Amino acid sequence: MTERIHDIQRLLDIMARLRDPENGCPWDVEQTFATIAPYTIEEAYEVADAIDRNDLHALKDELGDLLLQVVFHARMAEEQGAFAFADVAAAIGDKMTRRHPHVFGDEAVADAAAQTLAWEEHKRREREAKGDEDASALAGIARGMPEWQRAVKLQNRAAKVGFDWPGPAPVIEKLHEEIEEVRAEFAALAEHPGDASAQYRLEDEIGDLLFVCANLARHAKVDVGTALRRANLKFERRFRAMEALAQADGTPLAGLPLEMQDRYWGRAKAAEKSS
Repeated sequence: MTERIHDIQRLLDIMARLRDPENGCPWDVEQTFATIAPYTIEEAYEVADAIDRNDLHALKDELGDLLLQVVFHARMAEEQGAFAFADVAAAIGDKMTRRHPHVFGDEAVADAAAQTLAWEEHKRREREAKGDEDASALAGIARGMPEWQRAVKLQNRAAKVGFDWPGPAPVIEKLHEEIEEVRAEFAALAEHPGDASAQYRLEDEIGDLLFVCANLARHAKVDVGTALRRANLKFERRFRAMEALAQADGTPLAGLPLEMQDRYWGRAKAAEKSS
């Protein structure tokens, strides 16, 4: 245990040295919360990718990269006299204990679903204690998260007060409705190319379409990020296979008409399914 604590302190000392104004790394010294935030998000996605690939060796490395982000932010806050890494660890420890009274106290919960409801109620009471007067069912949903994730959270919160489709069938019907509205806005834009208002309406309708897609995934109990990540990986895998097939035939893919490219796509898809 002492050795593990030493490893954490070593990491904190490394970050302090990197941030030293006199002898630290110039790049690390000039960073701020705002400039580091995109890296924090990126590292979280790298963790998710390692999990998706079931690569535990990579997961260890990626979790280390993500931990470094926490240490980086904590160090910058400590330099401003706001808080330090120990305060972050203490705060999350207190929060987890407070939000799990069925584990660390005398309360009982029936199942995971009941615990989810209790968790949201704990969060609501904590917001009230902080003086947050927003009483909406949608209160506390961060605006900084990926929009697809925020869409699902908004839908889940609304569902908790009964505002939800009864099942996937009406969501699919709504999806078809939104597709038709997108089709209509594409036609309107074709009639008036360059019309800013037509472009805005098209963007608005595509947003509605994506929102319904997120809702459909929620009803299917499918994580939108995971599903899209798998679709991206599938597309990349098949496209690279297309390139290899075309190269083997002595024809660069970029020089082929779409019809020929589509044939290579079909070959790549068939080869993948057969394997």
